[in-house]
Amino acid sequence: MKSLAALLTASLLAATASAADAPAAPKVDLAKGAASYATVCVACHAADGNSTVPLQPSLAQQHPEYTLKQLVEFKSGTRKDPIMQGFAAMLSEDDARNISWWLASQKAKPGAATDKDLVLAGERIFRGGIPDRHIPACAGCHSPNGAGIPSQYPRLSGQHTDYTVKQMVAFRDGTRGNNAVMQGVAAKMNDREIKAVSDYIAGLR
Repeated sequence: MKSLAALLTASLLAATASAADAPAAPKVDLAKGAASYATVCVACHAADGNSTVPLQPSLAQQHPEYTLKQLVEFKSGTRKDPIMQGFAAMLSEDDARNISWWLASQKAKPGAATDKDLVLAGERIFRGGIPDRHIPACAGCHSPNGAGIPSQYPRLSGQHTDYTVKQMVAFRDGTRGNNAVMQGVAAKMNDREIKAVSDYIAGLR
């Protein structure tokens, strides 16, 4: 019993020391995030992050790690978009982090699919992929309801059809090069398949 107690005590002390050595998580200031967002982002993405412009993404309730990654990559040029690169260049790392976490705190509004025939085809791709062309199911990474997986895969549910189509085409033609997995998936999809799965995503909730 004494040896077991000693082992448990040693393990606890080691875990405590490891936690003490770990870097502290960066602090987030939601009030500053709201202020920075209102200054830099609101014109395109709306006051609460629920964009009303089909080609501008809704950002409300997006996983903050994903949003931060995109802002950092716009600023560095890893992800290219002349408008977003200009805005991202204005942001410090703290600004980008505060905005990302503020957006995550905003409630996303549901979207809507528009084409019933395409939605059925899109549902098949999203849930089951296209096995004969080795296209995986979108649900595997983005979850069946499009909520995504925090810190790994973005939330997609309710996103504008036109925006998702634009990004999928950009992945396919190589103009968006900041995700090799998505480039590989999109490269195997035709225009109708991309439109179908994008329309299905718009109606997810």
